[in-house]
Amino acid sequence: MKATNSWLRFAVFLFCGIGAAAQTATSTLPSTGFAGLDQYRASRIAVYMDDYGQLARYRDANAALKPLGPGENRVIFFGDSITDMWPIAESFAGKPYINRGIGGQTTSQMLVRFRQDVIDLQPKVVVILAGTNDIAGNTGPISNQDIESNFASIAELARDHNIHVIFSSILPVHNYTPQAHDFFAQRPMAKILALNTWLKDYSAANNLIYLDYFPALTDGKGLLKRDLADDGLHPNKAGYAIMAPLAEKAIEKTLQHSAIKH
Repeated sequence: MKATNSWLRFAVFLFCGIGAAAQTATSTLPSTGFAGLDQYRASRIAVYMDDYGQLARYRDANAALKPLGPGENRVIFFGDSITDMWPIAESFAGKPYINRGIGGQTTSQMLVRFRQDVIDLQPKVVVILAGTNDIAGNTGPISNQDIESNFASIAELARDHNIHVIFSSILPVHNYTPQAHDFFAQRPMAKILALNTWLKDYSAANNLIYLDYFPALTDGKGLLKRDLADDGLHPNKAGYAIMAPLAEKAIEKTLQHSAIKH
């Protein structure tokens, strides 16, 4: 009985110690200045520690994919929540297009899962829409230079596996609704524009297609049009309806260039 009680006390001590350590880690995270983002980052500690790239999200879906058919031009849409929430099957009915977006992710996380969720699926084209969460600091502060390095690494990996890359512009944001204010403040337009300039220049220098959503999505102030996103960041149905034909045009252009080269 004494031994049992001793082990019970030890288990309680250990459990409490782990709980206290976790609470301390959460409470000592450096503040971003935004309560909502601080809470989000604290809620992701277990994910960042156990499966940083969130490889588990699509592992089973990848395994269940049918083999490529003869001449099939598989396309993967790869990104964060803006891709994750995009009803790809609805926007591109009958097309062999696959959604591999994960909400909240940064380019650092996407780089970790790029092999599993893109390379191993053998697509002809990958449409990458990423970077907004890097700017916001979802996985911590990161410079534009380091974001650019992640983009470049992704493009180089794709090229080494004969996958054609389409880099999408980071989407504009707006602050026209109460729920949009923090998203807007976390994503300075100057930083978005600077990264988009880099993406455009990198694409031109490396013979990649640059998919620029900005002209079709922005208003007279250079912000995302009010009626295209209720929260200022994530496109609604009307937003995706504008984006889909632009993406399709970029894909067709990429496939045409690919056919000419071969």
